[in-house]
Amino acid sequence: MKSQKNYKKQQTELIRRKASLIRRKASLIENYIKPLGVTDSRVISAFRKVPRHKFVLANYRKDAYLDVPLPIGEGQTISQPSLVAVMTQALELKGREKVLEVGTGSGFQAAILSHLAKKVYTIEIIGRLADKAAKTLKNLECDNVHVEIGDGSQGLQKYAPYDAIIVTAAGNQ
Repeated sequence: MKSQKNYKKQQTELIRRKASLIRRKASLIENYIKPLGVTDSRVISAFRKVPRHKFVLANYRKDAYLDVPLPIGEGQTISQPSLVAVMTQALELKGREKVLEVGTGSGFQAAILSHLAKKVYTIEIIGRLADKAAKTLKNLECDNVHVEIGDGSQGLQKYAPYDAIIVTAAGNQ
């Protein structure tokens, strides 16, 4: 009987947490993304589908739906969601494109793109980030995303040409 009570309590807590995440994600979209002129329904839909909290460090998950960059390890950050939305909308993707992302980071931008393009190639210079992003993308069934480890400053020639390129990494001075 006690284990059944614990199970019900755990399930109730999981439902409460999920509902809270859904509310925070909706608030992010309505209060920060749409007011910047992001009106493409496909971009908005991708943001609704992709769980940003899966791309941040565990101790930052409570902040995943704030409109701020967050640390992802290796001295890097996940971009501010409103910036990701504006840059994504600027690509004007229709769903048939092959896209290159330079700077995989956590994989969040690639996950968003996976809902908007036919194929996404993403390159990350920091191997541990690339590996972690690839694992997260696989777990989320972003099967049209291919992650490469390497220096994206010269692009990713072996899969070129691309219909669109997005750079989400800092370059050398």
